[in-house]
Amino acid sequence: MAYTHYDRLTALDAAFLALEDANVSMSVGVVALFEAAPLRTDEGALDMERVRAFMEVVLQDTPRFRQRLHWTPGFRHPVWVDDPRFNLAYHVRHTALPRPGSIRQLKRLAGRVFSQKLDREKPLWEMWFVENVEEDRLALIMKAHHCMVDGIAGIDLLANIMRPDSDASVPSAKPWIPRPAPTERRLFVDECLHRARLPLSLAGAGLRAVRHPMEALEEVVEGARSIADTLTVGLQPTAGTPLNPELGPHRRFDWTGCDLKSVKLTKRLAGGTLNDAVLAATAGAVGRYLRQRGEDTRDITFRAMLPVNVRTAAQQGKPGNRVVNFVAELPIDERDPLKRLSQVVDTTRELKRSRLVRGAELREELSDRSSDLLVVRLVQLAARQRAFNLIVTNIPGPQQPLYLLGAKLQAIYPLVPLFENQGLGIALFSYDGGLYWGFNADWDALPDLHDFVEFVDEELAVLNRAAAAKSGKAAGKRRRRAAPA
Repeated sequence: MAYTHYDRLTALDAAFLALEDANVSMSVGVVALFEAAPLRTDEGALDMERVRAFMEVVLQDTPRFRQRLHWTPGFRHPVWVDDPRFNLAYHVRHTALPRPGSIRQLKRLAGRVFSQKLDREKPLWEMWFVENVEEDRLALIMKAHHCMVDGIAGIDLLANIMRPDSDASVPSAKPWIPRPAPTERRLFVDECLHRARLPLSLAGAGLRAVRHPMEALEEVVEGARSIADTLTVGLQPTAGTPLNPELGPHRRFDWTGCDLKSVKLTKRLAGGTLNDAVLAATAGAVGRYLRQRGEDTRDITFRAMLPVNVRTAAQQGKPGNRVVNFVAELPIDERDPLKRLSQVVDTTRELKRSRLVRGAELREELSDRSSDLLVVRLVQLAARQRAFNLIVTNIPGPQQPLYLLGAKLQAIYPLVPLFENQGLGIALFSYDGGLYWGFNADWDALPDLHDFVEFVDEELAVLNRAAAAKSGKAAGKRRRRAAPA
């Protein structure tokens, strides 16, 4: 039999494809800023030939980025197959801002890039290298479909691109030979066998139940409770707010940054975790933003969805999604920053003790063996019912400087996609002593996104000062706010 190759998408990966429509774009991304000089030719232009030669080397360790989607006959389940027409120049692109190239212009460009859908006939990713950024910098706008990567997998790709030193050498890339895709018959038979494993698993569980009835009963009850907990979260609507409009197709992207040390100092002085401090500042900003819009924030339910990485050691460095989504109610009407932080800490501790992780895993396993529609419908239901008002995701990154062909990475701002009825998503990335915030918003619904970002800056400072005053310590420093989007 001739050698062929394909990779099957999990139910969760496939769900991110099914959720995309005319107004919902399921791409994750980053905007990264580098020193420009090390990447220039002798004539002063960006050396794209060297950049693309380096990317050829990088892709040797990330085969998913040379694969495109294919669909199994009958079941229409997506799989990855090597793209025999792969063209690196299509994916690694070169553009420039009009001089002098302000940060505001870069944010507008990023918003337009993130608004555009990826072509499903090609590998689902793009890199835009942007020249003429003020202060002699180069920007990288990167996006990839969420069915390929979650935040952690995306960082693994960036880790392959970056180096911990300023070495600018480009080794020779090995020739790439695409692996043949299987026949339609093979895909159909394999999918039938895959789905047949569910009744076989149930039969095995039945045999174990006969031998150990009490243990089996306990396992079934616990599993049912876990799934029930995850379903209950999706059926409890939150308040309708200006942050939850009917979504349009266009995006604006803004960002800010703060010293990671100051946020860690805050959580150490006031209690909780780094994520708790982030959520407390976010809750304060949401409350101020809604009140500025004329909303009454008393006695309303406002929740954030918090994606949590559940990768095992064996899954590190692999593409795809390995996340479970917690949903936490935020105390947006609490004006005292320390009381707000305390309430957040209580909420997140309760979530960590819940059955939601196990319930989400069981739900995805059941969907993976039967129908992808289970995950899709549950996510759609959660969005339409407004089970959450916004997403806040925090991705840990390296705490040492990184370089791209000798150019130091100065800042990196992540992007999380927007679901139906969700006008704002917040993603954070920690790197080299900084905590970088990226804000993805609906263009029409949030023309005042810059006000929200300013509120986040101010709430971080207020929380830091309150924690310092409580303990008698000096408050940390703030990073300079960039131009509004």
